[in-house]
Amino acid sequence: MDDHPSRGPRTSRPGGARVGRQRRGAALGVGLVAVFMTVLDVSIVNVAIPSMERALDVAPSDVQWVLAGYTLMFGLMLVPGGRFGDGHGRRTVFVVGVALFTITSVAAGLAPTAPWLIASRLLQGAAAGLINPQVTGLIQELFQSVERGRPFGLLGAAVAISTAVGPLLGGLLIHIGGAEHGWRWVFFVNVPIGLFAAVLGWRLLPHRPQGAPDRYRIDPVGLLLLGAGVLLVLLPLVQQHWQGPARWLTLPAGLLTLAAFAGWERWYGRRREPLFDPRLLGIRSYRFGVLIALLYFGGFTSIFFVLTVYLQNGLGHSALAAGLASTPFTAGFAIASVVGGRIVSRVGRPLVALGLATVAVSLVVVVLVVNRVPTGATVSWWTATPLLVAGLGSGLVVTPNQALTLAQVPVSRAGSGAGMLQTGQRIGSAAGIATVGSVIFAAQGATGDWSVAFHHAMLLISGITILALLLALTDIVSDRR
Repeated sequence: MDDHPSRGPRTSRPGGARVGRQRRGAALGVGLVAVFMTVLDVSIVNVAIPSMERALDVAPSDVQWVLAGYTLMFGLMLVPGGRFGDGHGRRTVFVVGVALFTITSVAAGLAPTAPWLIASRLLQGAAAGLINPQVTGLIQELFQSVERGRPFGLLGAAVAISTAVGPLLGGLLIHIGGAEHGWRWVFFVNVPIGLFAAVLGWRLLPHRPQGAPDRYRIDPVGLLLLGAGVLLVLLPLVQQHWQGPARWLTLPAGLLTLAAFAGWERWYGRRREPLFDPRLLGIRSYRFGVLIALLYFGGFTSIFFVLTVYLQNGLGHSALAAGLASTPFTAGFAIASVVGGRIVSRVGRPLVALGLATVAVSLVVVVLVVNRVPTGATVSWWTATPLLVAGLGSGLVVTPNQALTLAQVPVSRAGSGAGMLQTGQRIGSAAGIATVGSVIFAAQGATGDWSVAFHHAMLLISGITILALLLALTDIVSDRR
């Protein structure tokens, strides 16, 4: 789930005590609508990339910033957004975040140039990072611990459904709006949703309780070091038009900055609450879970991007056809997420390993199948079955890994633990899109063949998944020892 549990007071539930059952349900519904909107913008934009390229003459590096920039800012704002809501009231921060998301959606839809579009997407991602922690904090505030299973289940369903319908909805909007301007409606569709969520959120979300604490520090130095470090690592991957070996100098600079971030967090944590609590990495299940999530999100979120670019740019399929092609994966993902969440407590980390192995093998099968598609045949029909199996495997990874990662985290640090995990997922997504995007565009530029570029990208995603599988197997072996 793309959110961060807030650190509101856990011993009292002033909102839940005063708010009736129907009011709580309505407030939760508004929050879920907002989460649906922000997660939808992760997947819906993939199918619009070729249309953007034609309309704005977008370069490959610009494409990667449109996709990776959103997820990067989304991830970086999760923890600060949660703390800001704790200190200043979740209703206020929620409405401000939704309003900013709506405004930046309009700006993105009206973008006349690529830099305008990128800037709008960065601000849109930051707004998404403000919204999502407030919804999880709202659940904690309005529902007692024994009541939270159902609302958290609905939150997971909203994330899964928005991910599943994103490519299909994007393809449908482009089909209706036309290849030239249909991509703009991918952003404009957020406007009525955002207005609805902002108005009802202000009316239905509980007021800030009297006497709520204000002392929630955001650790700006830690946030700056983390953002700068990740940006420096991503730059040489995204900016492929930079020539010469000097472009790779930002990579060691980024790694040094990230090392400085780790050192700062240890020092800052001895005095105040840091952005990330390094003590949590001492818990083996948490440490392995975060690393698995970081790697896996770097791989599987790129599948939609690669598939869309290949089908539209390489094979000339429509945006709607490209959206339909990814439906088997997302359907399998949604189904297996429910099953995996129910059985993970009995199976444990081997369930995650099984899911990772299934995804890795299925993606290799996709490559083999595409190589053997008869001339004139529809590729999406041939890839439907292996993509469905890959989606089923993915559903056995994401939700179960989150449950296992947080299982041994003390309640007093549950908010920090979830925030670190979700930030790692979003940063992994940004890094994965940058890496896989650099491979597919470089291969296509070198060979002029989209089929070769597709093969390279899918095999890279499979390789990243195998690295995550090795981590899961290591955790299993360590646990038995």
